[in-house]
Amino acid sequence: MKVIIADDHWVVRQSLKQIMRRLNHTLHTYEAETFGELTALLAEHPDTSLILLDLVMPGFEGLNGLRSLRARFPDIPIVIVSVHEDVEHVIRSVEQGVIGYIPKSADGLEIERALERVLAGEVSFPRRIIERSHAPAKPAKAIEVAARDPERDIDALTERERAVLELLGGGSSVKNIAEELGLSSQTVRIHLGNAMKKLNLRDRTSAVHYAVTHFGRATSAANG
Repeated sequence: MKVIIADDHWVVRQSLKQIMRRLNHTLHTYEAETFGELTALLAEHPDTSLILLDLVMPGFEGLNGLRSLRARFPDIPIVIVSVHEDVEHVIRSVEQGVIGYIPKSADGLEIERALERVLAGEVSFPRRIIERSHAPAKPAKAIEVAARDPERDIDALTERERAVLELLGGGSSVKNIAEELGLSSQTVRIHLGNAMKKLNLRDRTSAVHYAVTHFGRATSAANG
């Protein structure tokens, strides 16, 4: 498994590399300090399995750069590791299809857990950022628009399916959702699977992206 760590800070790259190797000894890690170095590595290693990406580095234009990178390499999963800790950056990154977002202020254990989930095929988004948001949002309008889409029929969801998606959108893992709702992890997966069928979501990553976009803001507004 090949992982590229793209960040212009040497200390950050070394810290992430140590954590990744501790979690998976078979990893082959590569480092990029600039966007040019990143694209050169991707050209040299098209079989890259994961990119850990800083949104702020030479030659990279933040979210616009992320959009360009996703367009050029749509099949390579990306996890953002960023100094930006506002919900808008998280949501915009999610909309570009990233599978994780890790704030640089996170402690070692939090980063390790996030990367562990990603390496296990899960997704990881910062619940504390989504929940603390006080940014103005219009979740009701987003839900209303989605409900009119026959492929995204939110009204067809049961109360339990909606609850699972709301917690998923707030950054909770399947295990945490199970504990919150007093259910088994398997039951949560069944509810999530049923919701995915009703909303025509092809995989778990799509479900998380949808939940964060449509339910995460509503949860944030309610908790704010």
